[in-house]
Amino acid sequence: MARAEVFHGRIGRTVADSEPFYDDGPHPGDAPNVVIVLLDDTGFAQLGCYGSTIDTPNIDALAANGLRYTNFHVTPLCSPTRASLMTGRAPHAVGMRSVSNFRTGFPNQLGHISNRAATIAEVLSDAGYATFCSGKWHLAPMEQCSAAGPFDQWPLARGFHRFYGFLEGETDQFHPQLIADNHPVDPPASPDDGYHLSEDLVDTALAMIADSVGVRPDRPFFCYLPFGATHAPHQAPQAYLDKWRGAFDEGWDVMRERWFTRQVEMGIVPEHTALAPHNPGVRPWGELDETEQRFAARLQEAFAAFLDHTDDQIGRFVDGLRRLDRLDNTVFILLADNGASQEGGPYGVMHEMKFFNLIIETPEQAIAHIDDIGGPNSHTNYPWGWAQCGNTPFRWYKQNTHEGGVHVPMIVHWPDGIGDDQRGTLRDQFAFVADIAPTIYDIVGITAPVVRHGIEQMPVTGHSFAASLTDPAAPAANTVQYFENGGSRAIIAGTHKAVCKHTPGADYDTEPWELYDLATDPSECDDLGEREPDRLRELIDLWWDEADRHGVLPLDDRTFELFRTRFRDNSPHPSDRRYVYRPPMSPLPGQASAAIAGRNVDISARVDLTNGDEGVLFATGTANSGMTIFIQDGRLVVDYNALGDHTVLESNTAIPAGNHTLTVKLRKAEQRAGRLEIAIDGADAGTVDLPFLMVMMSSLGPSIGYDHGSPVSPRYHAPFAFTGVLHEVVIQANPERFPGEHAEADEATARAEMNRQ
Repeated sequence: MARAEVFHGRIGRTVADSEPFYDDGPHPGDAPNVVIVLLDDTGFAQLGCYGSTIDTPNIDALAANGLRYTNFHVTPLCSPTRASLMTGRAPHAVGMRSVSNFRTGFPNQLGHISNRAATIAEVLSDAGYATFCSGKWHLAPMEQCSAAGPFDQWPLARGFHRFYGFLEGETDQFHPQLIADNHPVDPPASPDDGYHLSEDLVDTALAMIADSVGVRPDRPFFCYLPFGATHAPHQAPQAYLDKWRGAFDEGWDVMRERWFTRQVEMGIVPEHTALAPHNPGVRPWGELDETEQRFAARLQEAFAAFLDHTDDQIGRFVDGLRRLDRLDNTVFILLADNGASQEGGPYGVMHEMKFFNLIIETPEQAIAHIDDIGGPNSHTNYPWGWAQCGNTPFRWYKQNTHEGGVHVPMIVHWPDGIGDDQRGTLRDQFAFVADIAPTIYDIVGITAPVVRHGIEQMPVTGHSFAASLTDPAAPAANTVQYFENGGSRAIIAGTHKAVCKHTPGADYDTEPWELYDLATDPSECDDLGEREPDRLRELIDLWWDEADRHGVLPLDDRTFELFRTRFRDNSPHPSDRRYVYRPPMSPLPGQASAAIAGRNVDISARVDLTNGDEGVLFATGTANSGMTIFIQDGRLVVDYNALGDHTVLESNTAIPAGNHTLTVKLRKAEQRAGRLEIAIDGADAGTVDLPFLMVMMSSLGPSIGYDHGSPVSPRYHAPFAFTGVLHEVVIQANPERFPGEHAEADEATARAEMNRQ
């Protein structure tokens, strides 16, 4: 919304007896620049300066010249942390109790940040800052993230002047689905050219800043740089993968002990801290057979390579700020959005979509493709053992309200504001992600608006920790903090924490809570609940009070059921599930496009052909899994890429020149098998059985008239754009899932979306 024009001059009959007034808007003067770098799914122990043996020298240098916070907390999930970070308020209060893929019809889960909660970008923009975002957003309803919009919850509508990145919870690092400002764009290069998303994000962020300060050196900037790293898929350039070969062959038990020892030596955790025992399902490394060890070690190598590569990009970004002479007066905050991810399961996953299709791929099956791990043809995540190692010394993981899910690194670097005697020191005051925004406002010297653009704003409930930047003994400003995710709950009051790990469907009133004194037991190993029942009851009661205060209720442990709400009225999905796509169209995100996995579906393309025309008519997915329909050598071809196993059906007759309707039918058969049929102008042209019918194809949605990203079929090179005239593609999907398989299909979809947090 444009700022209202004002005039405070004087208008006489002529210029000589008039006084001009120039309404150039607010100017922050010498206020510092602000940078927030957000890592994804990065555990407390995974940075070198927090104990890891993974190389993060550039992040470590920021810590050595700044402050490391050792008692910093976030929410257990991606979108809630980001909503809290951007607003300085409780995630439930601003409408983001879970990922933005979900909308429940309740105020605590809008799928976007409430307009009653101005973002840092909005507040700083109003104060005269230039504002940029380069990276992952995941703060808009996913069905609104296509080129059709609406755009009112995209970054540019929430205070950023420029945006480059992706709107989903994850993307392929070699073949990302990108947005520039308010429109889709293709990556500027391919993996064959050395492309990787993290490098692209840093290049673009520095270009945005250089454009601004080159013309307006007097204007401070706010740059938000939320990497896709280190969220799955763990992907890195080959040189980084090669560097870490064999580095983790000793296994997670040895490595965890080593990292824990380093943490104690650094003072990151107190000497009296106990190393938490294995989480359920984590086996001692020595009990794994040789294949399991080899597979798990290689998955951890990919993670280390990804983090190492990301650190180098952060180093390039810091060097860029230094080159622009903007580093010293920049408040630079680096943090993670939640703990290390448990979503790789007990073995780790070679191919994420197999997990989402309820297929547990054993290491014995995956080992044949071990050399693909970390590269463009993989979509991997590591096993629980490495995730718990990443969360050393804590229990549990991302999605959990125990410390492993919510206790993460945070570094503050600000040479002009942090004295020489304090640089490189630690801060053990409790702080929460919602405390960052009010701290920035405190430093900059502005106040969040009570009313913005006519909308009354909810109060900022975070607490500024600005005093701790210069005073290591400053008391914690935040003394009571609740947590909740999917029914799991926790509250920290002073040094004590009450926590309940919820089981979906369990009775909230009777399931057990645990009690810990974090001052003496930071890793939650000694449950005091039975010894101090009165204190535990007080904290549980306090949790309910805080839940009421911050809009946490109603408690909701649903996951897969929520995806059915995307088919409600006033959505991109017609009630009869008939979709008509006419090129040219931008690539579609999965949640805003035709849902063809897990359903019987007919796909028809109306074309005009001349001899020699070829190319893709419809494609969805990636080289790892999906389906593509194309014309090649005069014939209609369908490649059903079921998690790397290709079933190819080619028409038994050639397609003559002229106008034609080409049809593909996908049908369920017995068990988990299916059948593929094709027709030319209604005449049968071929049938083939599908050994496996996917209920979740890919995190990448369809493209019309070409294949966006990595090629679904090895029979062509993407984009393999159609050279004839494609009038339209009509998709008629059955409104219902495969009969009798609602739960299975919905659970698979839910797994996919929850893992893209």
